[in-house]
Amino acid sequence: MLVRLLYCSRAVDTGAQAIEAILAQARQHNPVSGITGILCYGDGIFLQCIEGGRMQVSELFGTIQKDERHKDVALLHFEEIAERRFGGWSMGQVNISKLNHAALLKYSEKPELDPYSVSGRMSFALLEDLAATAAICGRG
Repeated sequence: MLVRLLYCSRAVDTGAQAIEAILAQARQHNPVSGITGILCYGDGIFLQCIEGGRMQVSELFGTIQKDERHKDVALLHFEEIAERRFGGWSMGQVNISKLNHAALLKYSEKPELDPYSVSGRMSFALLEDLAATAAICGRG
C-alpha cells in the first residue's frame, strides 16, 4: 500500500554542505527503500513530501524525527494514495531563494516558506505547484 507523508522541520545547521549532505543521503537511501519525494528548503526550514510503502515511509519519518540535523519536526499530512505524485524523483529539490515570491504568496500570508503557519493541504499544493512549474533543482 502506498502512502504520502508531508512534514516540516528546522535545520540545525543551515550551511550549504549540511543541506547537501541530507540530500545526498536521501538520494542514496530512498531508491533502495522505494521512497520518492520532493524537498523544499529555505530560510532554515525543510518542507518535505515522501511517498512509498507504508512501513518504509513510517520508518523514514521515525528516523527523521530522531535525526540531530532536524529540530521542530512536525507532521503536516499523511494519507493513503493510489499513485505517486513525485514518482520521478528519488528526492527532488526546490531552492526557495531562487523562486519568485508570488509563488509563495499564493499559498501563505507572507512571501516566505513557513509551513508551520499554513495547513498541510496548502503546503502540499505549494509543492505540487513547484513541481508543475519545473522549479525543481535536481531530480536525484
